[in-house]
Amino acid sequence: MVKSSFIYLFVFIPFVFTSCNNYEQARNDINHSVINRNIDHLIITRHARCRMDCRHITIPEIKEILHDGNINYNKSQPNDNRGPKYALEGYTHERQHLRIIFAPENESMVVVTCIDLDNEWACESCN
Repeated sequence: MVKSSFIYLFVFIPFVFTSCNNYEQARNDINHSVINRNIDHLIITRHARCRMDCRHITIPEIKEILHDGNINYNKSQPNDNRGPKYALEGYTHERQHLRIIFAPENESMVVVTCIDLDNEWACESCN
């Protein structure tokens, strides 16, 4: 009985790890296919531009997060009646931890707002 249980573990455990890895890979594939990440034309709202200025976020950093960031579905609104919005999060090459809210629009991507997740910045003039 012990011998058969031991064999069962050697068969079952690799299956569990393989299943978990496949799940994570599938989740990452879905995460990257929900929105077009290869958009060169960004439309930056006045609010987002203000947030970028006071939080020291550059356009190349915005593009980094668009290309490589992970979608935070808890902060996203994919079914908003005004159009979907996606919160993408990640670290820039300068190690700034950002959340950028993107709204796909035709062949462009609207940058709605920018958030530095590690630092609190005073942005009194941004509405």
